[in-house]
Amino acid sequence: MITVTGTVNSALDPARAFEYLSAFEHTPEWDPGTPVVDKLSEGPVAIGHRYHAEAEFRGKRQALTYEVIELTARRITLRGENKSVISVDTIDVSPAAAGCEVKYTAEFRLKGWLKVAEPFVRPAFRSLAGPAMDGMKSRLDSLAAA
Repeated sequence: MITVTGTVNSALDPARAFEYLSAFEHTPEWDPGTPVVDKLSEGPVAIGHRYHAEAEFRGKRQALTYEVIELTARRITLRGENKSVISVDTIDVSPAAAGCEVKYTAEFRLKGWLKVAEPFVRPAFRSLAGPAMDGMKSRLDSLAAA
């Protein structure tokens, strides 16, 4: 398994930050590695809601279908899958002195014969974290300033 983590702090109120981030369709606004997310379910976010996402990895676009598998007042976990990978993404938002702290964790499990490639592609997966966390902080801070 490949685990990628990141933490950002923002002046945005934790409730507003979670409302924004738990609407997974907003991901392309802050994560350059995920340029497409379409909501497939109707209504407000809930367990069982599904999304079509397209992630860019090593110059190729990969389609995944995500489903919300956990949802609390401050935490959302989504499980994405396609023929070559299973991704579990968790976003935790907590109060901080001047706003909120967001912890993002993505766990990737390669399928089939690709499992043997995990040690070789681990750095490429981890390189996705910086731009995503920078984008998240920038977007949350812009929402706080609005």
